[in-house]
Amino acid sequence: MRLSQGCAVDACIMGRIGYDLHAVERHRPLAQAEHFSRHVGGSSANIAVGLARLGLRVGIISSVGKDELAEYLIGFLQNEGIDTRFVREVQGYNTSLCLTQVSPPNDFHQVFYRQNPADSRIEIADQEREYIRQSKLFLVNGTGLSASPAREATIEGLKIAREAGVCTILDVDYRASSWKSSLDAGHAVAGVLPMIEVLLANDEELALVGGPGPLDAQAAHVLGRGVNIVVCKLSARGVKAYTTTQQYFAEPISVEVVAQSEQETGSPPVFCRRFIAAFRCLMLSGMVTPPQRLWLAASVARMRCLFQGKSRSI
Repeated sequence: MRLSQGCAVDACIMGRIGYDLHAVERHRPLAQAEHFSRHVGGSSANIAVGLARLGLRVGIISSVGKDELAEYLIGFLQNEGIDTRFVREVQGYNTSLCLTQVSPPNDFHQVFYRQNPADSRIEIADQEREYIRQSKLFLVNGTGLSASPAREATIEGLKIAREAGVCTILDVDYRASSWKSSLDAGHAVAGVLPMIEVLLANDEELALVGGPGPLDAQAAHVLGRGVNIVVCKLSARGVKAYTTTQQYFAEPISVEVVAQSEQETGSPPVFCRRFIAAFRCLMLSGMVTPPQRLWLAASVARMRCLFQGKSRSI
């Protein structure tokens, strides 16, 4: 089945949508927080929102519980202009919940409730397969590999995208609460590396996939498995990016925040969506070489911002 041309999206995201509660009282441990504000959560949903706000046409493939939380989440995504036709409501499974401590600039401790999470029930049929084929890039995250049937759907989606010539991106996004062990997570991600064009990870996540040794050796191991680009987030130190022939380092760029969004308390999704949007725009412009494109995209994504009067790495 062929979807109409108007249905094609710039970015097709597969992964979790969650319900987040952020503590209103700042600089308090969660045990002392008394009031919370609600937000759309899940790295996949946050990346989708960020890319849509940056002007990309975005669709998301996911599953949520058949509950009132899902009604809010789907409505929010639709209001952001995100195509949610492939977000399924599944009976008997819970929409993922996360409580977040808000202690800027760097402490955002989180407690996850992911018993029988609905996003582990992601499945794809013919419509989703064609949707992936028509997208310009297909992004998944490591959590999608943690349980069946989402694991099989993620792997199949990557195969379809790869065969169709769609750019495939994996955000490792390791969450201990979703895995039996970090070793299991590393093995699962390693298994899909031959289908990945761009891998995004922080230094701890890269160690899960690349094995022991220095950062450069870990990146070389991942590249040796077929990945074209490895981007490693180094927190306030900047970002390092690798190809098989070159490596690049982008220092943080200090900018002044004039408006702060509550959606940006989760730094990994912020980095990911900025990198993807910048990388794609530079690719379409044709005005810079591939090495310049990679360095500029990493620089844009790694900006340091002033958060509540302090410099915060995002």
